[in-house]
Amino acid sequence: MVSRCAWTLYNFRAGLMHDLQYNGHEVMAGGAIDGFEKKFKTMGIPFKDLPVALKGIDPFGDLRLLHRLYSWYRIEQPDIVHHFTIKPVIYGSIAAHLARVPKIINSITGLGFVFTEDKVKLLRQFVKLQYRLALSLAQTNIFLNRDDLTFFRDQGLVDLHKSMLLPGEGVDCNYFSPLKHAPEMIFLMMGRLLKDKGVYEFVEAARQVKQKYPQYEFQLLGQPDFRNPNTVSVKELKLWDAQGVVRWLGAVEDVRPILARAQVVVLPSYYREGIPRSLLEAAAMEKPMITTDMTGCREVVKDQENGFLVPVKNVEALVEAMCQMIANPEMRMAMGRKGRDKVLRTFDQSIIIKKIKTVYGRHC
Repeated sequence: MVSRCAWTLYNFRAGLMHDLQYNGHEVMAGGAIDGFEKKFKTMGIPFKDLPVALKGIDPFGDLRLLHRLYSWYRIEQPDIVHHFTIKPVIYGSIAAHLARVPKIINSITGLGFVFTEDKVKLLRQFVKLQYRLALSLAQTNIFLNRDDLTFFRDQGLVDLHKSMLLPGEGVDCNYFSPLKHAPEMIFLMMGRLLKDKGVYEFVEAARQVKQKYPQYEFQLLGQPDFRNPNTVSVKELKLWDAQGVVRWLGAVEDVRPILARAQVVVLPSYYREGIPRSLLEAAAMEKPMITTDMTGCREVVKDQENGFLVPVKNVEALVEAMCQMIANPEMRMAMGRKGRDKVLRTFDQSIIIKKIKTVYGRHC
């Protein structure tokens, strides 16, 4: 299994790897090292340090990645390679094809800034060409929401006969389960701190809501992602914290204690999400949610059932939704219960793992 970094593999796919190990399969992982590669040692899974370029445009770095993947695949001769995130999908598919790997599987985990930013139109056309080649070499390409699958189909980037739809990458509903103590007066946003995740909209909404409800606290959990040009700066985060607008918590290994204390989880994203992990974890812990009527987000939240959907970049609507949450505690609790029910039915990790193993076929 190959992703852009150790963190994404461990946090999103550890359950799948554990299941494969339990059933007697040898698993190897690869990506850029970021500290989380130590987790794989405790799991008994070899981790390959791969030169996934930090910047979006790095031709020499991408060639190094392609060569390293090809060499690794030739030496290990895997039955299956499963790639996640853009660069591993593109260069991993080419490397695996050249190394004659029997089965190549790709997961499209979202489109990212390349497909949303007007200022990178030339790069977008280049990435489309790369995707078209890479996805044609795979046996199966997995999409996490219908909008992304439709986009790739309409752009001529993927063959529908080689494509399938999965409801996200799953969440462990036993690990992320409701905690019994009462939540505090906190609105929480968690994840990678990117501008197009809606961080600025969250901060501005916090300013406005605190004028009416000063007792409420607004928290940002996560770190900037300096691989992404749309990252929020540390300077801004420290400034907001010093001003008392939002409290920046940084990153933690276990989000559950912080998530348990929150009344409401907010994700005002206009990023091309696959399925937002933060919303799945929140729903599994019976948290009502406010998010945008946006690809990926609306797969998790049904408006006025387990949360609110608001228009993209609409601070006024975000403020109104927050105020409704504050004013209606019984509604919040009902939304939280419905959210967990939905996750158990559709997004539980065991459901997703079973479907992925059918894609792996006779090898599993």
